[in-house]
Amino acid sequence: MDRRKMLGLAGAGALGAAAGGAVGVQIFDGPPPARANDPGAAEPFYGTRQAGIITPAQDRLHFVAFDVITDKKAEVVELLQKWTAAAARMTEGKDAGTIGAVGGQPEAAPDDTGEALGLPPSGLTLTVGFGPTFFRTAEGKDRFGIADKRPEALADLPKFAKDTLQPGISGGDICVQACAHDPQVAVHAVRNLARIGFGVVSVRWSQLGFGRTSSTSRTQATARNLFGFKDGTANLKAEDTALLDEQLWVRAGDGPEWMTGGSYMVTRKIRMLIETWDRTSLGEQEAIIGRNKGEGAALGSAKEFDEPVFDGETIAMDAHVRLAHQKFNDGARLLRRGYNFVDGSDGLGRLDAGLFFIAYMRDPRKQFVPIQTRLSRQDALNEYIRHVSSGLFACPPGVSGVDDSWGRGLFV
Repeated sequence: MDRRKMLGLAGAGALGAAAGGAVGVQIFDGPPPARANDPGAAEPFYGTRQAGIITPAQDRLHFVAFDVITDKKAEVVELLQKWTAAAARMTEGKDAGTIGAVGGQPEAAPDDTGEALGLPPSGLTLTVGFGPTFFRTAEGKDRFGIADKRPEALADLPKFAKDTLQPGISGGDICVQACAHDPQVAVHAVRNLARIGFGVVSVRWSQLGFGRTSSTSRTQATARNLFGFKDGTANLKAEDTALLDEQLWVRAGDGPEWMTGGSYMVTRKIRMLIETWDRTSLGEQEAIIGRNKGEGAALGSAKEFDEPVFDGETIAMDAHVRLAHQKFNDGARLLRRGYNFVDGSDGLGRLDAGLFFIAYMRDPRKQFVPIQTRLSRQDALNEYIRHVSSGLFACPPGVSGVDDSWGRGLFV
């Protein structure tokens, strides 16, 4: 048996035994995720949906956006097949290749980089998406004969008020979101996909994240962002199956058939002006967010999950929680799974830190765009944040089995 898989199974047994006397009863409109509290276990790779969307959010992220550097369709198709096979292996806790890091000839380069040897699967999920430029380049070129398969919902995001986007860390032809409970496992996965893709793709930009800032399951507690507030209290959850069908998953008739059952991903790197925020009074911080800092309850409410009351002036008109609430956005909601980041300092003694925002939705034009338009114009929080990176990707449905591959529906 593979050593990483063996260790993962051992960890699963220990955790299961420890949790046996502490199981609570909750009523969901769908089955609760079975693996949310087992950081060593493997997440299934094959299925009708891509893992890493409603999967209980792991602790660590390595996100990467690639540019395709070939004009040959056959090379792209072959790469996606190789990537899919490697992803299936790595999510099981195996080496990326069949030979592995140490099983080959000493004279040949290994087909795995080796830094995850001895580590369990750590809940690794790999989620792929295709950006607008994958279908037609910025110069208008249809490199792979798939321009007519670009979904209308994959429309370029508009420039929002106060955006300070850096082109070098925005966009991309293909993205891969690697999430795991061990950062080395996530980094190993991205490193090996980049190695396999040499000569066909190149890394455009990447982002490491820690400390998930959203819960995607009711089995998880709400996490905090670097401003110290609970983040994503009103997030869609894996158990909300009816809402997910309405707000998250692309339906037949929404666009091209290859996207049915998939979802759209928006990424935004949001720099937080940490030092300025830290000198702001607690009362002003809470007024800006619209929630108290300790419990996470909306102002005027007692508990975190109490529905906010927007009558009167308890919650300010420019408070973040009011402007983002579905009541003021035609019912639009998102499934968020963002992460904190700290990328050192900016050379002036200030932390280069903030939130790497990731959200999934059925149609960005009807969900993210109107919500972000309101926030960018009116949110009091804008004084303390800067949006520096942006991405939009179409994430197809899951891989059905060993004969299927990422993006196969695009090329048949």
